[in-house]
Amino acid sequence: MDLRQLEYFLAVVEHGGLNRAARALHVAQPSLSQSVRKLEKDLGTELFHRVGRGLVLAPAGNELIGRARAILREVEAARIAVRDVSAVRGGTIEIAAQSDLSADPLSVWVAKFRADHPAVRFRIEEREDAGDVAALVRSGACELGVVSTPMPRSDLAGEVLVEQRLVLVCPPGTEDRWTSPVPFSALDGAAFVMGEKGTAARDFLERELRAHGAEPDVVVEVRQRGAVLPIVQAGGGVAVLPLRIAVEAMHHGVVVRELEPSLKRGIGLIHRPGSLTAASQTFLTHAKQRLAEWVEALERQVASGSTLIRAAEVTVAAMDRRVRELNLERSKDQ
Repeated sequence: MDLRQLEYFLAVVEHGGLNRAARALHVAQPSLSQSVRKLEKDLGTELFHRVGRGLVLAPAGNELIGRARAILREVEAARIAVRDVSAVRGGTIEIAAQSDLSADPLSVWVAKFRADHPAVRFRIEEREDAGDVAALVRSGACELGVVSTPMPRSDLAGEVLVEQRLVLVCPPGTEDRWTSPVPFSALDGAAFVMGEKGTAARDFLERELRAHGAEPDVVVEVRQRGAVLPIVQAGGGVAVLPLRIAVEAMHHGVVVRELEPSLKRGIGLIHRPGSLTAASQTFLTHAKQRLAEWVEALERQVASGSTLIRAAEVTVAAMDRRVRELNLERSKDQ
């Protein structure tokens, strides 16, 4: 078994067949097929079932995917470290994240990192449960994992990066219905839009509400997280969402209120023990810098007398302006 065989194996998996993989790799299809068969012979088992003229992953092949990716990442990490430790010239960062964290904060981290490192690609896997995220990281299928606290107890390394502020989002025109801030007691019996029962985000929110004496009336249960905000906007109920997402939705007329007491949850990053690839280490450093900028900007606005909601609104607007300006400058240089 050699590295090229693993690369060819993964190409067949990712491109869905020998012909497409051969075209992507710029190699002859017979050579690619021979390499896959040689790998199967070396391992003593079929990695694919031959069905007609196509290939279907066998159980052994499915088991090999994560391990093959982990091996190739380790080799790439060594290659980059020898060549240039500080340079991030390309590669792919593979991240597993709880579904409700992929929109915020992960999407922001990825977008801002790509703006500074356009040669780097990302592959993001979403899972509902932190344990499932940890399993992807542990298997080597993904290098990094983004999870809410408490962090999974395992053999993985990890650190809490930020406390995410959560706020109440209400339909347009309900300003007089909801005081600011909204006490948890006022949410007893309120019509809520939530994700599916049994998911980490749903369990966390219901647990916090009940801990403060409020029993939510879940009138809409939705599988797709992205559907929560449009349902609230159309008057379907209220929801609890991350501060940044809530503030951005204010442009569409939704009413955003702080909660009393404030509601927070920790967000952390996990990875296997040992060194990260250069791209992932740079991404982690970059994410921490962006978080520090966000927290500092909020604190500065609040210290000047702004409410948290107003502080976030001003901060998001300033960051959006900076993104537009940077994109305009880059487009002129191209």
